Amino acid sequence: MKLRLVYETHSTTLDNEQGIATGWLPGELSAAGRREAAELGARRKDVDVVFSSDLRRAVQTVEASGLTAPHFQDWRLRECNYGVLNGAPRGSLEPRANRVQTPFPGGQSYWEVMELTRSFLEDLKRWYDGQVVLIVAHSANRWSLDHLLGSRASLEDLVATPFEWRPG
Repeated sequence: MKLRLVYETHSTTLDNEQGIATGWLPGELSAAGRREAAELGARRKDVDVVFSSDLRRAVQTVEASGLTAPHFQDWRLRECNYGVLNGAPRGSLEPRANRVQTPFPGGQSYWEVMELTRSFLEDLKRWYDGQVVLIVAHSANRWSLDHLLGSRASLEDLVATPFEWRPG
């Protein structure tokens, strides 16, 4: 059997709309984000189980989706911890590629996020073979999954690519 993995970034937050890098802060969905979450639910009715980051904005996305599949939160799916830059203007994180190996001051590196994502994937393969699994998480996890699941791009290149939210 084969695990089918579906990934969605959490819906738009008030911080996203204001250009804030939320990091490990909880965040709050905006009105647009709540609409996007409902659309996610309509798109993803075929999933067997949902895993999300335990950060509020990801949990809210799943809760507002209306999905009825079991939902589990996993701290390994958190956004990168920007340390002292959690809640700072998004531009203050640049250039992000410098933070692949070197942690943010008081935080973590994108490499550390990738290793946590790798650990999560190993557990998925072990326990959810043959199922459709939806992951709702953050941009750092998306880059990690892209790198781990076959992208030929380096993690540095993926992180340096501007993140653009899009449904699905």
